[in-house]
Amino acid sequence: MSTAAKKPIRSLLGTFFAWKALILFIVIGSGVGPAYDTSSTLLSPEIASSNESAFDVATKLTRWDAIYFVQASLRGYLFEQEWAFGSGLPTVISFLSQVLSGFGVESDGTLEPLVGICISHISHLLSVLVLYQLGLVVCRDQLLSFVAALLHILSPAGIFLSAPYAESTFALLSFTGYLFLAKGLLGPKRTFAHDVSLVASGMWFGFAATFRSNGLFNGIPFAAALAQELTTPPTLLSIRRRCALIIGGLSIAVGFAAPQLVAYQIFCSASSESELRPWCTSGLRSIYLFVQERYWNVGFLRYWTPSNIPLFLLAMPMIYLLLMSGLEIMKRPLSIVPEKSNAVDSPHLPLLVRSMALSQLVLAILAVTNYHVQVITRISSAYPLWYWWLAGAVLDKRGSKFGGRVVRYMIMYAAIQAPLFASFLPPA
Repeated sequence: MSTAAKKPIRSLLGTFFAWKALILFIVIGSGVGPAYDTSSTLLSPEIASSNESAFDVATKLTRWDAIYFVQASLRGYLFEQEWAFGSGLPTVISFLSQVLSGFGVESDGTLEPLVGICISHISHLLSVLVLYQLGLVVCRDQLLSFVAALLHILSPAGIFLSAPYAESTFALLSFTGYLFLAKGLLGPKRTFAHDVSLVASGMWFGFAATFRSNGLFNGIPFAAALAQELTTPPTLLSIRRRCALIIGGLSIAVGFAAPQLVAYQIFCSASSESELRPWCTSGLRSIYLFVQERYWNVGFLRYWTPSNIPLFLLAMPMIYLLLMSGLEIMKRPLSIVPEKSNAVDSPHLPLLVRSMALSQLVLAILAVTNYHVQVITRISSAYPLWYWWLAGAVLDKRGSKFGGRVVRYMIMYAAIQAPLFASFLPPA
């Protein structure tokens, strides 16, 4: 491990491409039988059928929610329920597809899925490298940062980081946001550049919120930092810092709210109130909250049914990791930082790490009480704290056995998940 860490970037790249090749091999190998569901024919009936080719990777990776993302990139949001899926990924796919079409690339029904697949692969690779840099800034430990980045490659999100899903791009934007946030908060001085970094962090998080709604939780560190800042006497530097934190936090809110406002203009502009959809005149007037409840039955304890017990059992390992790492770091925020590191001298480090742990805990609790619990194995991929905590366990002689078992679980889960996803089988 230490030998590979001497050339971290080369080792991360090698591991990444080897892992992706393995996933791709498994996906192709899953083509021995027909897909369980043929919904992919909605995108391209000519090439996607129950007898699809084993090498039709574009179709095999465009399953489940990926169909919604690709369909939205082709013709925008047509039906109300499609607004449950963030507009960030379809927008990027549509833009890049149009650029390629402008260069003469013909679309035979596979261009948008292939563009989405490329976006996911590139985003996953970049997120690995950004997580490594983030670890160097926060933990100040090269080996721990390297191992954490390796763990992100092997994330239980598995094939979802290769398919046209929002997970990999959301992780990239979230890690980038945390990198700018850490540089802004943990700097030895309060310069104008540090405050600009905080604003930039909020913008990255805002972009992330357009890909996944749980990006809203990235506002927790901003709220915590602002609350701490308000306890100090108001000086010119303090006021500038407060403004930077407020602007950054508002950027996240805008990233979440902007698509809601677009939907409101589309669905709630009827002249007669009787023609309006129910969510236009009730509650928060959020189409996202409405369609999640109406079409996916998302709500408090709604998923707590006997038939969903297997899905809870499937999600429990990841729930355990999120809760244990979050609670432990809430108690001992400097446990992920070597004692000899000068990072422990930063008064903002405990606050940053604790706020990251809190956002992770909120995600885990909501996954158990409100979400379709099985999605936690993929949406957890964008939260850096549990990677650092697990990396510490892997490197610690006392916890290496536990860490090794978790890594084996991650690899096995992703390897089993890939052929099920490619065959349009649950869980998704």
